[in-house]
Amino acid sequence: MTRVIVEADGGSRGNPGPAGYGSVVREPGGGVLLERYASLGVTTNNVAEYTGLIEGLKAARELNATQVDVRMDSKLVVEQMSGRWQIKNPGLRTLAAEAAGLVSQFEQVTFEWVPRERNKAADALANRAMDEAAGKPVAAPEVSVAEDVSTAPAPSWAPPSLDNATRFILVRHGETSMTRSGRYSGRGDVPLTDEGEAQAMAAGGRVAGISRDVTAVVSSPLRRCVRTAELIAAEVGGLPVTVLDDLIECDFGEWEGLTFAEVRERWPAEMTEWLASVDVAPPGGESFRAVAARVRRAMGTALEAYAGGVVVLVSHVTPIKLALQDALAASDAFLHRLYLDAAGVSTMDVWPDGNIAVRSVNETAHLR
Repeated sequence: MTRVIVEADGGSRGNPGPAGYGSVVREPGGGVLLERYASLGVTTNNVAEYTGLIEGLKAARELNATQVDVRMDSKLVVEQMSGRWQIKNPGLRTLAAEAAGLVSQFEQVTFEWVPRERNKAADALANRAMDEAAGKPVAAPEVSVAEDVSTAPAPSWAPPSLDNATRFILVRHGETSMTRSGRYSGRGDVPLTDEGEAQAMAAGGRVAGISRDVTAVVSSPLRRCVRTAELIAAEVGGLPVTVLDDLIECDFGEWEGLTFAEVRERWPAEMTEWLASVDVAPPGGESFRAVAARVRRAMGTALEAYAGGVVVLVSHVTPIKLALQDALAASDAFLHRLYLDAAGVSTMDVWPDGNIAVRSVNETAHLR
């Protein structure tokens, strides 16, 4: 056994309240190797989530794994274990230290935040632990482990409150010569065309229509994005543009500058494999899985720096698609089915507990 996936979760019914954790260890293909769950008495959600992580790592060691991919819907645990968020709670510091000690026993451990919808197995185990401790029949109800099923609110189509939410306005850069000719444009630092400049200014107008209280404008380091961000910033009060390197486009390697048809002709087998798996990279390039990891890191950085504000994030097709895929809990097929126009605008709200509401995808009315 070399690489495994650990899915972990925990929660309490009341905070603090009766709590439990669940951990699932899977092989890379998705098959379940081991499951663990237990009641934790009365404690908090965060303690339960950390316990789920710890028990999952212990289980991975028992299976003699050397590499672990941890997936959790707790942004707090993922960000703290990744070293991006401080651990202010003394009780959590002890648990984080225990988890870090386990991490050091593996060759490699990665942490990935996933939407709650994609962590159902661990969620169900945590609920089972709480149900068994309470003497309830175990039916594995599909409810959040952070909610008390006896007091959960009735389903509603009412729009969620924006209290404490961070709004992300995602903007693809304006047109370049590569965009116009339909060529793979990754790390090549091409400028905007005149049309691209006009599109960026139009996008700035749309952003201003969404919110006049923009907190920050962040951008990929490539100049097509930085220039787009500068033109948008000028429309919303002249804010400075902050560059986040993790927002850079996918590295398309040897396919850079080529059209889809040209790549299909010269690398037919490689193209087929790339379209079939987010773990496959173009020759000399970067996989979508690798891009997703740094996009999540960039989103986490922006969330920590501008929590509760409005953040304009200017990037490229691949990073924006991956951010929307996570937000919508969509499958990998989503990446090849979503089209993003140059200077298209998408909007999402993110709450401190990890909940997300996507408001719009690829708005283009401002470009007509």
